Amino acid sequence: MTAQDLADTLKGQLIVSCQAPPGDPMRETATLVRLALSAVAGGGSAIRANEPEVVAAITAAVDLPVIGLWKDGDTGVYITPTVRHALAIVEAGAAVVAADATDRPRPDGSTFAELVTAVHAAGALVMADVSTLAEGIAAAGQGADFVSTTLSGYVPGTPKQTGPDLDLVTSLSAAVSVPVVAEGRINTPEEAAEALARGAHSVVVGTAITAPTALTSRFVAGLARP
Repeated sequence: MTAQDLADTLKGQLIVSCQAPPGDPMRETATLVRLALSAVAGGGSAIRANEPEVVAAITAAVDLPVIGLWKDGDTGVYITPTVRHALAIVEAGAAVVAADATDRPRPDGSTFAELVTAVHAAGALVMADVSTLAEGIAAAGQGADFVSTTLSGYVPGTPKQTGPDLDLVTSLSAAVSVPVVAEGRINTPEEAAEALARGAHSVVVGTAITAPTALTSRFVAGLARP
């Protein structure tokens, strides 16, 4: 699938992130596959998934593009941090590899541009997970096929907020020629629609759809307020 083909497929559509953090009861491959199948049944247009085993299982189970990543660690650059991680995700069958494209050093000393080159050579596309406008512009310039706002609010120096960084969506959409994907803290259909109105090509939603532990905690916390 070419970048243009995938862009056409995802324009104005919902990508569902089917992941679970370490220690969560949902973090089991068969369970995550069922989440992906549920997302398909609900009308999702692509799946975002973590780790080679899960990516391979979901790719085999659903007839939708899979955006794969490999989280290794929980600090610094940990979303597909090296070329090795990226190529393992391609081997697992992902159509797109999502990778941290912030300006922080990568653990193997490689550059984001080198990761892009390797993934393209292996026949897949790249989604750059960024936290700022400058990072998004740089990632597009280094060959990323999509730029996502995934890391805004999770990197020191970026805005801490409870909702999505729609201002970053707006600024990136005006600044880069590749499709911009809105991701991060999108909690309602209204916020997803607003992201599209702000220029997003498509929208990723994870926690608000596929994370019952986090959703339960949110309700419990709400009931505990005076």
